[in-house]
Amino acid sequence: MRPAAEAKDVYQTAPSDAPATELSDGRSALDLVIRSLEDSKGEDIVSIDMKGKSALADHMVIVSGRSHRHVVAVADHVLRDLKDGGFGPSRVEGLQNGDWVLIDTGDIIVHIFRPEIRSFYNIEKMWTVGDVGDSTVH
Repeated sequence: MRPAAEAKDVYQTAPSDAPATELSDGRSALDLVIRSLEDSKGEDIVSIDMKGKSALADHMVIVSGRSHRHVVAVADHVLRDLKDGGFGPSRVEGLQNGDWVLIDTGDIIVHIFRPEIRSFYNIEKMWTVGDVGDSTVH
């Protein structure tokens, strides 16, 4: 992946005073991300609780898309839902290629893979081995 300074496909939401932590109905950003992935027909959704176990994020969500186009469409849907939900700016990499799209909201890191790429990197195994994180299949 390219360094952030060189990234051309950075998707930033409208600036706000402070990013929201939950929607008006009490749902969290994680709930919104999971629902968005389900609405986009993302496959094999896994969320990993990383609170207190990593400084990277509180949650990591891993999902598969069926093709390059599906991966990009799922990512676009999540980014739009986060923006509409008022969850502040998100950074994204990999939209141009569509093999592996990474969305970083600050508290949540979302990995959207084509199945072959997900199988090759197998990052959910890396983050759930031992006591690193507790995973939930959606």
